[in-house]
Amino acid sequence: QVQLVESGGGLVQPGESLRLSCAASGSISGISRMGWYRQAPGKQRELVAVIISGGSTNYADSVKGRFTISRDSAKNTVFLQMNSLKPEDTAVYFCNVRRWEYDYWGQGTQVTVTS
Repeated sequence: QVQLVESGGGLVQPGESLRLSCAASGSISGISRMGWYRQAPGKQRELVAVIISGGSTNYADSVKGRFTISRDSAKNTVFLQMNSLKPEDTAVYFCNVRRWEYDYWGQGTQVTVTS
């Protein structure tokens, strides 16, 4: 099993920044991918950004150029730096880890962008 602890959400104004963190613990060997998804009210959960074990990254088109995903392998932690936040970025953000063929999810952290 993999346990995920997220932090860093909050309430910000448009144009501001937030940094999300997700620390993995437990059975962490075999993790091939770490990433972030989000779910806004009334919408399906969607991919925001992922980073695979080799360091390659992938982003949703809506966040390219504004969000940056990174990983501290020594601490088994994945980060999401979110800059130039927009109201449409408002959602619950979930950390996701893939270990072998299994997906593990964090509890979610709320990000609200409003003036």
